[in-house]
Amino acid sequence: MAETLPVRCPACHHEHRYTAPVYPCVCGVPVTLPVDRHSAATPVSHRVWQDDWVTVRCASCGRSGEWPRPELGCPCGTVLRVPVAEGRGPAGRGGAADRDAAADPDTAPGDTAAGQDAEAARKATPDARDAAAATAVAGARAARPPFRSVTIRTALDAVTATALYLRWLGYRDVRRADQRPPSGIGLAARGVLAQVDPAVRPATLRDVECLWLTAMTESADCLYFSLAGYANDARVRADALGIPLFVLDLTGTPRPVNAPADALDTTGTKKSAP
Repeated sequence: MAETLPVRCPACHHEHRYTAPVYPCVCGVPVTLPVDRHSAATPVSHRVWQDDWVTVRCASCGRSGEWPRPELGCPCGTVLRVPVAEGRGPAGRGGAADRDAAADPDTAPGDTAAGQDAEAARKATPDARDAAAATAVAGARAARPPFRSVTIRTALDAVTATALYLRWLGYRDVRRADQRPPSGIGLAARGVLAQVDPAVRPATLRDVECLWLTAMTESADCLYFSLAGYANDARVRADALGIPLFVLDLTGTPRPVNAPADALDTTGTKKSAP
């Protein structure tokens, strides 16, 4: 359950009641940001991207996720950053099976259920492997929880919605991209670059090509998320390059607008494997 605490503005000394935000982990369990009652809120005078995110571990599955650091706007005009007790453990799957495997390094892959399944798949005939693959895909679709996002009111909300969606697709270690795109905000995960464009104009051909070139230099796939859609030539170019294009609606739900995006939304990614 989300925690509510008093937050005092150091500028005007007005006290607010603040409720910590709750975000959905990829395992489907809500993650509540652990606000620090013993530390005072601080005014935001200068923004640095790294300071806008906080790492919190899911108590259910053990995954460490990055979420927007909670803030509160005071009527006096001061933006307050609410302190959070960060979970600094290493990111990863963190499930019980992973912990058991790590605790017993002498366990061979074939001794686990996953290892036995892999060995059976290796020995199967091609037709059997195809049938098993189709069954695995169907099972993966059924196992994916419904996507839950955040309402988009600000550019940061658009970034949050995109990060949640990337995790829902199966991408791991979602973080800020090392290279800042010419427009919008860049996110990166294992094997992929994503550009979030909160502008009120449609994304241009140049925007799409710049993203593709940056991804090529890093040997990664790329995805584009826009609030205002895409110019016609940008969509044509994205189709030719196989770039998935999504439009973010105000509910925070990405909508596929071309075939690569539709396929990715349906099946998720295979990039999540370690």
